[in-house]
Amino acid sequence: MALWDRLPAPPIRLPRPRGLGRYTVERDLPVTMPDGVTLLADRYVPAGVERPPTILVRTPYGRRGPAALANGLLFVPFGFQLVVQSARGTSGSGGEFDPLGSERADGLVTVEWLKRQSWFHGSFAAFGPSYLGYSAWAIAAEAGPELKAMSLQITASSFRDAAYVGGSFALESALTWTDLTHRQQRPLGMITAPLTSRRRAVRAARSGRPLTELDVLAGGAPMRFYQDLLANHTGAGGYWESRDFSGTVGEVAAPVTLLGGWYDVFLPWMVKDYLALRAAGHTPYLTIGPWWHTDARHGLPAIRESLAWFRAHLQGDPSGLRVDPVRVYVTGAREWRHYREWPPPGTRQERWHLHAGGGLGEDGPQDHPASTYTFDPDRPTPALGGPTLLGSSRPVDNRPLERRPDVLVFTSPALAADLDVIGPVGADLFVRSDREHTDFVVRLCDVDPDGTSRNVCEGGLRLPAAAAKPTGTDGVLRIAVDLWPTGHRFARGHRVRVHVTSGAHPKVAANPGTGEPLATAATRTVRAHQEIFHDPGHPSAIILPIAERSPEAIVPAPEEDAL
Repeated sequence: MALWDRLPAPPIRLPRPRGLGRYTVERDLPVTMPDGVTLLADRYVPAGVERPPTILVRTPYGRRGPAALANGLLFVPFGFQLVVQSARGTSGSGGEFDPLGSERADGLVTVEWLKRQSWFHGSFAAFGPSYLGYSAWAIAAEAGPELKAMSLQITASSFRDAAYVGGSFALESALTWTDLTHRQQRPLGMITAPLTSRRRAVRAARSGRPLTELDVLAGGAPMRFYQDLLANHTGAGGYWESRDFSGTVGEVAAPVTLLGGWYDVFLPWMVKDYLALRAAGHTPYLTIGPWWHTDARHGLPAIRESLAWFRAHLQGDPSGLRVDPVRVYVTGAREWRHYREWPPPGTRQERWHLHAGGGLGEDGPQDHPASTYTFDPDRPTPALGGPTLLGSSRPVDNRPLERRPDVLVFTSPALAADLDVIGPVGADLFVRSDREHTDFVVRLCDVDPDGTSRNVCEGGLRLPAAAAKPTGTDGVLRIAVDLWPTGHRFARGHRVRVHVTSGAHPKVAANPGTGEPLATAATRTVRAHQEIFHDPGHPSAIILPIAERSPEAIVPAPEEDAL
């Protein structure tokens, strides 16, 4: 079977594979769990290679057909044997699919099984995007010294914070993914579900029905994982204790490389994993491109970088590794920049203050009354663009959103010079609401000379929250809102724009303002009257990381990377 001859054009820029790239396959290898459930795996073995190291992948998305390439089949011609196991309850593996809940236990049993096989030669790596990467994190701290390398993409060690972004329920992503995995278990589901799940989820989310009914409305039946997410929003019941592996990231001894996208739903938490590894004394690699979760453009870079990583750490050939561990694409500049670490050394945090009348700038706050708006959860403020699980997250023109009365817009004068914003973005806001329970959403946009206003990054915070601090007895709170990190050039002549609002529907569920449990929140609602203060005593600002020091290297981006 000559895999190399079937690579897509343009060709991957990699060394030629060994031999003719042929391999053999063993199908449906049984791995029995302690409870008697049998999980199935396929093993791909390169021809003519003695003692090949192993790459382990555990997935709920299928082992064959189109899924094979995403599972790492392209590594096999380069001298690696690949073991792909279907998660519990998927693609022939026994038991019931328990999203997030079985990956540690099942994965560790699989690792011990792997070590007992006569064809296992002492070292293995973990690979995978999204859920596959999460499955790898679930076992990484306990897999033993045989785990020599990890290459993970668009993923994180915990999906908890991604499910409740800033404390708000990530409605669209949660409903989309639950419907996707539910339908994949049906005939032809692997083909049709990715094409239709987001459309069904968005339609259900916009129906106005209670949150507890949307799984049935979208998928035709109750869906356990969706209901679990609703029921465990607070985390009080311990649901997330066995599903959150962020606390063990620093204990992972294997070298790790991570790849993500500026518009990916998991980017902030992937970066936290990188920082946890750095804090533990490791030197992880990090790549962030102009991609979103299902963007096909990150597929080939993921294979190239993973192959170089595996060759270095499993085959003793580091020649393919880049010199600088961090590589990020700067949108607006259309170039890749290489750094020693993230955030880039020499970055300066700069406050751009919100001004009355819609101004924004580096000059200090002005003594003017607060800006106000009203949020109506029955007509929630929509999101135009921004990270989404399925479909395109390409930046879009936000001018239709900016005409709404429930969106405050603050815009700088035209820039006299290019402004490179690279790193974590935050907002320091002084707010007051007539509702204890409410949301604040902040969005950063780039305004072209022709007026087009494209989203760069965004974030939100649901109140009450630990990040909110009273400033006195007048009910004003100081809140810190974390936006997605970014790498973006605001070009000379462009303007910087900030939105402040209280909704991003259906990406996050509308806050009803009642303080009721999340599962019943849609049954009654109240409007929230919001105030944003920006006087000298309450200097609300967006905090921009301004890149001042030159990177280690700058590489012009190929045309296919441009947005």
